[in-house]
Amino acid sequence: MWNEKVLGRVFKLDFNKFIKKMYPKLITYAEYQGTVPQTGQIILAHQTEDEILVYQAYNNRIADFAIAHQYLGGSHFKYGRMSWIKPNFLWMMFRCGWAAKENQERILGLWLKKTDFNTILDQAVYSSYKEDIYDTHENWKAELEQKEVRLQWDPDHDLFGNKVERRAIQLGLKGDILASFGKEMVTKIIDMTDIVKEQKARIDSGVVAEILVPKEWAVR
Repeated sequence: MWNEKVLGRVFKLDFNKFIKKMYPKLITYAEYQGTVPQTGQIILAHQTEDEILVYQAYNNRIADFAIAHQYLGGSHFKYGRMSWIKPNFLWMMFRCGWAAKENQERILGLWLKKTDFNTILDQAVYSSYKEDIYDTHENWKAELEQKEVRLQWDPDHDLFGNKVERRAIQLGLKGDILASFGKEMVTKIIDMTDIVKEQKARIDSGVVAEILVPKEWAVR
């Protein structure tokens, strides 16, 4: 007969195994540099065949709610504001200062299906006018008013925050699509903060060879 203590131990082992599978595979920074494109507009992300991992940085109150409830919400998360998602880990690290900036002390990884990520991309409008993308400035303005996703290609950054030639994507969500993302599209939310702080400590100590980052490759 299974007693409660044994069942609890089995459940804990299974749950820990499940949680571990949710985290991205980590590789050395040198290996990362040797496998990712160095130029171009590239959507780099850790991914599975069906899902993609994106990152967001929040304060403790928002992050605690998200981890506990596995969706974005609570009294401190504002669905009336635009929220930016970033598939590229090092771009997220540059943006949040490796979890050191105010209200960006917690780094969350949010899994969503690639089909949903493509839905977000389909709704994206460049934050600024691009004459090679839009027929006229008026057409761009019209799309800007109609669609709820903003797209920016920003300079990607290396481990130390220096700009590189490669461009990284970030997507700003608002309105209905943000609500759908935060409450429906996200399949799992993981806390990456401890991993981030471990790597920051290695950077500060100059132990570059031991620094680990999520394995990423181009989304197709």
